[in-house]
Amino acid sequence: MNTTKSFELIVFDWDGTLMDSHAQIVHCMRQALYDCRLPDMSDFELQQVIGLGLHEAVQRLLPEAPDTAIEQVVEAYRTRWLSSPPRASRFFAGIETLLYKLSNKDVLMAVATGKSRKGLDRQFAETDTGHLFAASCCADEYRSKPAPDMLLEILETLVQKPEDALVVGDSTYDMQMAQCAGVARLAVGYGVHNIGQLGIYDPIGVMNTPSELVNWFELNILQDVATENRK
Repeated sequence: MNTTKSFELIVFDWDGTLMDSHAQIVHCMRQALYDCRLPDMSDFELQQVIGLGLHEAVQRLLPEAPDTAIEQVVEAYRTRWLSSPPRASRFFAGIETLLYKLSNKDVLMAVATGKSRKGLDRQFAETDTGHLFAASCCADEYRSKPAPDMLLEILETLVQKPEDALVVGDSTYDMQMAQCAGVARLAVGYGVHNIGQLGIYDPIGVMNTPSELVNWFELNILQDVATENRK
């Protein structure tokens, strides 16, 4: 894919892409397992399901568990997450500034996340950034990633063509969602899944650090916008 293509819409994943929230998610999931008297799991195992909807994540962790046990863990996780201290997670370095720069240049942005609506709205409020995004979709409103439903809904709501959009995410679930919808994808390798896992989905690039992601946007999006504005 061509990294110099102009995009009309940027769709960001939230956890692990914009927000450094893995530690909080892993902690809450571990506490939920403990609350339900289930065996502990490694950080690696718990991190691998970040990006899926909550039900899908718990089902992936506990494939042999009955539905009642899945529901118990889901509810325990929700309780733990929503009772977490305010601002337990923060944006990766440079990301909040980037979002404001993009917004100030009228770059259309949206969020497609495995979080619940309540969870995302809480972090929008804590960070005062919800107004930066023209649309957002959550996994308790549509089918979870890697299904393309959230992305297709965003495209329809914002009246954008798949070929004019870009998905930015840190998981194979983000990459698969975008690929299924015919949308270009930019992978970040500092989140859930590693570069090898992400690379097989033909992203236009893989950013190893948040600063690399910021620099990519400065060169490929903000610079293009500035050029267009001078014409």
